[in-house]
Amino acid sequence: MIHWNDLKNLHVIKQTKNVIHKWWKVDVLIIDEKSIVDHPSDFKETFQNPLIQEIFQQEPAREAFFKTIKFIYTQNHQKVSGFFEKWPNTGLNLFITPIKGYSHMAGFIIATGFLSSEENQEWEAAKQQWSNMGISQKWYSDNNKDYIPFIPQEDKNHFIDLMEIMAAEIASVQKEFTEKNQQMTEILKSYNLSYGGMVGKSKVMHQLYNLLDKIKHSQNTILIQGENGTGKELIAKSIHQNSLRKNQAFIVQNCSALNDNLLESELFGHVKGAFTGAYKDKKGLFELADKGSFFLDEVGDTSPAMQVKLLRVIQEGTFFPVGGTEPKKVDVRIIAATNRDLKKLVEEGTFREDLYYRLNVINIQVPPLRERTEDIALLADFFINRFSQQPKILTKKSLERLSQYAWPGNVRELQNEAERLAVFTGSDTYIKEEALSEKIRNKDNQIPFGSFLNTNNSGKTMKKAIAQLERQMISQCLKQEGWNKTKVAKKLGISRAALVSKVKDYKLERRSFRNEPALRKKSSV
Repeated sequence: MIHWNDLKNLHVIKQTKNVIHKWWKVDVLIIDEKSIVDHPSDFKETFQNPLIQEIFQQEPAREAFFKTIKFIYTQNHQKVSGFFEKWPNTGLNLFITPIKGYSHMAGFIIATGFLSSEENQEWEAAKQQWSNMGISQKWYSDNNKDYIPFIPQEDKNHFIDLMEIMAAEIASVQKEFTEKNQQMTEILKSYNLSYGGMVGKSKVMHQLYNLLDKIKHSQNTILIQGENGTGKELIAKSIHQNSLRKNQAFIVQNCSALNDNLLESELFGHVKGAFTGAYKDKKGLFELADKGSFFLDEVGDTSPAMQVKLLRVIQEGTFFPVGGTEPKKVDVRIIAATNRDLKKLVEEGTFREDLYYRLNVINIQVPPLRERTEDIALLADFFINRFSQQPKILTKKSLERLSQYAWPGNVRELQNEAERLAVFTGSDTYIKEEALSEKIRNKDNQIPFGSFLNTNNSGKTMKKAIAQLERQMISQCLKQEGWNKTKVAKKLGISRAALVSKVKDYKLERRSFRNEPALRKKSSV
């Protein structure tokens, strides 16, 4: 099937249709398999010529048109070039150009309704047919001949060339769409992507799918570690959906979003009168998650006091509501996630060691996007065509830019960029380099692969080298934006919370740079 609704805004198609109408008053219609079998009753908006609009509103003319096209489609599968055909009941001609490049005719480009002879006999025959249909007599006047679609003999070769150009353009773009869809289908078949729609064909993602497949029936606590934007919640949801608890509740709580008092009430509930405003008993999220799964996001940001309470419910399955004296028991599978290094926090004394080992029964490390660059093109295609109302294709140069960008915000940042591209490219089929965000086109934000191959980095692991790059980028942006973390986070394409965490991990607080001349000068202003 030709997806004409997706392809009709191609620049070549629009311009060629306009030229044909301007020169010969002829309208062009694109018909695919579905239109032939189950055609809409009103194509009025398709035609610019008011005469053809009126003719097509007449049922005998419309039915004769589709009957003719359907017969041609079913009887002439091998036709590869355009041909002329009569439009029964109208006295007009059609020129039908098959869409090439398929094993059968998927559709046609049709020049709809025109005279092809200056002889008075054809003109009189057409007027008689219009009269029989009840077409307005204003069209019968010789004064209105300027509105009559007409292709003189000497123009026919030029006209046919234009029709062939449109057919070739549609076939070319449709073929590219088809190949991309087939490629995506093959990838989805080849790799285990049954976990929540995760997309990726890289080795590290394949290893992740295999791990998820192994643990899907276990009941153990799981710790998911990875940078912000890598899809930790998506992984947690997929674990639940493929587990024995899939028909039970899946509850999510971001532990960094609330202070201790609010978080405790949210997690464990409270009894009436426990505090001002507690007018009635309230169930906590642990109770709501009973028999299901509970995803504790950003668990590394919890306070020591909250860590004690979490340890109890994970270890014993019991908890006390705020203000309550009777313990409640639940059967909940805990899936925790953090973008921080919990082992390092344990060494620093800010995270309980016993809680760490309780959470870290099964550990899942989610790779950042920069460590699976072969997935960037696949993800970009996936997101762009999910957000767009019509298929779009990234040019080779655009894909190169996307693959070279460091993606500090990981998959979430790529998803946001794809959504932006879907909106800003409008009806354009091809997404060119100029449409990408400035930060992606900026060479300063590209991954300088060669810079890590010099002697200064000899012996460094990839993880350490990438961490060095990340630290440099954040440090540079902080200085440029005068330590305005909101602006820096926006510029880097990550959340403010993620930036604050990284600033702390890399020891990039402003006070660490107070001796730098540039900063001291700025501070004195």
